[in-house]
Amino acid sequence: MKTVVVIPTYNEVENLPNIVGELLSLGIDGLQILIVDDNSPDRTGDLADELAGRYPDCLHVIHREKQMGLGTAYIAGFRHALDHGADYIIQMDADFSHSPSYIPQFLEKIVGYDVVVGSRYVEGGRLDDRWGFGRYLLSWWANSIYTRIILGVKVRDATAGFKCWRREALEGIDLSHIQSSGYVFQVEMAYVCEKLGYRVLEVPIYFEDRRIGRSKMSMSVKLEAALRVFEVKWRHRKLTRQRH
Repeated sequence: MKTVVVIPTYNEVENLPNIVGELLSLGIDGLQILIVDDNSPDRTGDLADELAGRYPDCLHVIHREKQMGLGTAYIAGFRHALDHGADYIIQMDADFSHSPSYIPQFLEKIVGYDVVVGSRYVEGGRLDDRWGFGRYLLSWWANSIYTRIILGVKVRDATAGFKCWRREALEGIDLSHIQSSGYVFQVEMAYVCEKLGYRVLEVPIYFEDRRIGRSKMSMSVKLEAALRVFEVKWRHRKLTRQRH
């Protein structure tokens, strides 16, 4: 089985060597790493190329000509993984908020599901203690109240960015219909996945605050994502459940 870990990057030069090292240390047969760099000005792309030269059999890089957003970076990575024969596709951040240690569990669970979600909001899931109450409340409200009321999703962590996909699920979603470029991409994928009737399993994870570097999640980014949830609902209003 071929597993591809898709990691979008923008200014992650300090985190990239360590996250690659931890992924390779898992010792998973057939594991491939795909870095999708959004033209980082801090030379993340150049470092990714150096790592690809060091691990040519298992690490590959996509360079984008300009910063185009998280969602389109994932779409590019998903398509590349599917075109190159991936059986399972894992999406994760480069900043260690998503620990590679959960990946073996994801691969074990995906056998009976179409997507496994690393969730902060199911029983056993935890957030970093360094999160302030206001930040926690906003995230909890967005996932547990806002998106559930507007979209009717059942998943507890609709904005989760740590997932393992079965290739058939990504093929069935038809990635050309996913238009979100920012962080609402995660909500759109969760919504479409449920509307199509795919089997989703949430497993609890500890979500660590980034170790190095600065978060891209400003208040304006969060507010824009909240408003675009309505666009997601309208865009996929005619989507109907399929048999799997």
